[in-house]
Amino acid sequence: MKQNKIRLIIVSLEFAGLFASLAFRNTILSMVLLAICTVSCMLILYFNLGKLTPSISESNPKMKTLKKVTLFNTGLLIACGAAVLLDYTEIISIPVENQKYLAAFIIIVVIVFTGNMSPKLPFSRHTGLRLPWTVMDEETWIVAHRIIGYLAFPLVLLYLAGMFIVEDFEILTGIIVALWIGIPSVYSYIFYYKKTHGKL
Repeated sequence: MKQNKIRLIIVSLEFAGLFASLAFRNTILSMVLLAICTVSCMLILYFNLGKLTPSISESNPKMKTLKKVTLFNTGLLIACGAAVLLDYTEIISIPVENQKYLAAFIIIVVIVFTGNMSPKLPFSRHTGLRLPWTVMDEETWIVAHRIIGYLAFPLVLLYLAGMFIVEDFEILTGIIVALWIGIPSVYSYIFYYKKTHGKL
């Protein structure tokens, strides 16, 4: 299967999932169809990583990193989707006071795992911090993903400390996520701009 065909199938499934979530009034049916489409996208991506990243051989450690990240993302989506569905159907009821800690735990796991894996991620167009400037230049990609790695541990500590100080959990979470994504995005753009304008 060619790269363009694989990408077309993935994009089509993404739109199908979005359409399913909007088209059906039955919330459970919408959630299940969206989950099926999303997980299908991730599995197609996982089994075609070699074709979508032909510059990296299957035996290359970077390919193993890509596969680990894709599996992690798939597992996370399945776990979160299942938790939402079980809570919505009241099969398992999560007390409101515990939902904050569950959300914080998920965010911390994502930051720690991604922070560990980001510096090892190879230059690609489907996994990582995909911004117009990071996918245009490999050196910019490396800079952005190293910063994500450097920020992970300090931001997790800041997040844990903030949970005992900041009353509004949503605002705290928003700030942490904004810093986690914003700092490497802005810094890598500055790096790319200077590089392309001959200022480095």
